[in-house]
Amino acid sequence: MSGFHKVLAVLATALILTPAATLAQDKDLDALLKEVRAGRQADAALNKKREAEFNAKKGEQQTLLNNQRAERRRQEKRSETLEASFQQQERDLAQLEDQLTERLGSLGELFGVVRQVAGETRGIIENSMVSAQFPGREAGLEKLAGSRDLPAIGELEDLWYTLQQEITESGKAVTFQANVTQPDGTHVEQTVSRIGVFTAVSDGEFLAYDGESRALRRILKQPLTEFTNAAENFEGTGAGSFVEAPLDPSKGALLALLTQQPDTRETVEQGGGVGYIIIGIGILGTIMALIRLFVLFTTNAKVNAQAKSDDADESNPLGRVMKIYQDNPESDVETLELKLDEAILREVSALETFLSTIKVFSAIAPLLGLLGTVVGMIETFQLITLFGTGDPKLMASGISKALVTTMLGLIVAIPLTLLHSLVQSRAKSIAEVIEERSAGIVARRAEAAS
Repeated sequence: MSGFHKVLAVLATALILTPAATLAQDKDLDALLKEVRAGRQADAALNKKREAEFNAKKGEQQTLLNNQRAERRRQEKRSETLEASFQQQERDLAQLEDQLTERLGSLGELFGVVRQVAGETRGIIENSMVSAQFPGREAGLEKLAGSRDLPAIGELEDLWYTLQQEITESGKAVTFQANVTQPDGTHVEQTVSRIGVFTAVSDGEFLAYDGESRALRRILKQPLTEFTNAAENFEGTGAGSFVEAPLDPSKGALLALLTQQPDTRETVEQGGGVGYIIIGIGILGTIMALIRLFVLFTTNAKVNAQAKSDDADESNPLGRVMKIYQDNPESDVETLELKLDEAILREVSALETFLSTIKVFSAIAPLLGLLGTVVGMIETFQLITLFGTGDPKLMASGISKALVTTMLGLIVAIPLTLLHSLVQSRAKSIAEVIEERSAGIVARRAEAAS
């Protein structure tokens, strides 16, 4: 609605209103007019005040603006100067680098070799047993190997000293104190004897050097007794003496192979049940043979003593045979001969006790070994059928059983055969003495009868 229409509406409303209402409306409009007039006056005063403040600071703002423009021009000039200086320094640096490269010549290759040697030496030092006695030697080498700067004289001297120390210590047999890692992970300070960079022993046990932990550790499974005894002898030898000592030129590889070599107990276990049966037969047969040897040697001594005496002693076979002769003085030759033959058979049978059993044991031991061989080969062929021949370790158990049982059978059979032969010969010699004396007795009776 336009202003003119609003005025017409107000006039129309005024014509309709009553005189009282018209009077009230006039008062409201006057009040509104006064408020509008007062607001305009206040705004005008505020605007004048702000204009006055702006005019007052106008000169100051202009001064600040001029100062900032001057500062910008100064910084632009400084930037141009620095840019020119930077470009000049780059040209100078490139020229100096060219001069350095020209003057270094072959020294650059030499320093590259130094870094390479330092890296290789660090690898040697980290895995050397000498580091157990002199720890922390690889720190300087690591810094030198990774540096891109020219090495200092001190760093080159440290590299030379480390190399010379490693060479010198590799030819020494020394004893020192060191923390040794046990199989359970604990660390115990022990007296360690080191032979160059090859072997380290402590308390008769071999030690290995762990490059990761930088410490010696005790090997859980030690090699065979002959090597540990040699280690003990080396530790017990004083300075200036000569003694045979175990030396591993491979720095642990041969020692690791020796620890994998089975001992006697493990070898027997590879034979399985058949191997234990063979060993049981061997033990039982050996006990029988030794018992019989003891009895026969004792009996032989008594028979020899009886042969020198005419008085019959019934504690030995010959005495018992002679007792029969003495108890039958009136018997004819034929009767006496029969009685003596009966007594001789009885005594010989007693002398040959366990002989047949020992002979059987000596015969079945190699047969049991052959049985174990067959069982082991069957297991081997079964594994080949299942897994093929790609991994020889899978077939090792069956082959070990085959060979170990054969070995055990021969080990048992050979001594039992020798013991059987010895027992049999001893029993035969005693029986021959008895038969000889018995024949003499019969001959004397026949001579007396004639």
